[in-house]
Amino acid sequence: MTDQPTILILAGKRDGKLDPLAERAGVSHKCRVPINGKPLLEWVVEAVGPAFPDAKVFISIHDPAVVADLPAVEALAKSGRLVLCEAQAGIVESVEHAIALAGGDAAFPLLITTADNVLAESGYLQGVHRDALASEGDAVVVLATRESIRAAHPDGQRKFYEFKDVAISNCNVFWLRNAKALRATEAFREGGQFAKNRARIAKAFGIINLIRFRLGWWTLDKAFKAISRRFGVQVVPQITPVGAFAIDVDNERTYGVAELLLKARKG
Repeated sequence: MTDQPTILILAGKRDGKLDPLAERAGVSHKCRVPINGKPLLEWVVEAVGPAFPDAKVFISIHDPAVVADLPAVEALAKSGRLVLCEAQAGIVESVEHAIALAGGDAAFPLLITTADNVLAESGYLQGVHRDALASEGDAVVVLATRESIRAAHPDGQRKFYEFKDVAISNCNVFWLRNAKALRATEAFREGGQFAKNRARIAKAFGIINLIRFRLGWWTLDKAFKAISRRFGVQVVPQITPVGAFAIDVDNERTYGVAELLLKARKG
């Protein structure tokens, strides 16, 4: 086990389609959409790079040439830490491809995030890795509560996973301890986006688990125990107290929220 995880930033096109934000900005990939003076991906790389100064950083994208000229990407390339890899047909396939390029078992522990996660900060990511190493989880999912997200911005998220004891949203940061933990990624084989597509919950986690979820029978802890049984691997939640980390750039509304929060940090 190492104190420096391998980093994977997912920057591919969802379903291979041009994102509306990318179309509006006149760019071919969403990760190149400018926000507060820099492309989305640039913010993420600038958080990841100094957080883990010796770590290999993989960027998964359909056309690696699209981001090769970004200053933060160029700096990583010059340091020998960067691997640009071609995104595959889906999220899970892209993760598997990056792991294979990283040498299989040598890729772990693996910290995964997305190119639109512009509010992520170095100290936060270091804390995710530190706490995940100390946990019993094979796979760790980072979450924030509805209250903390609304405290960061009242319009930061509109949809939440409602449990008996808490309502949460995910932070687009996932941590895998070992190759066994890859079983947990099967939930994303159909693309994730569970809050927007309940049928995907049924397919990923089973119809009985969907019923329990919809009826509000589960606490968060019981839900993750059920998920762990489903995939045969220990999946645990890690809740960050900073709700802003659950706000990614997903649409025009969250673009505006993220832009405001980035400007506030500068101030």
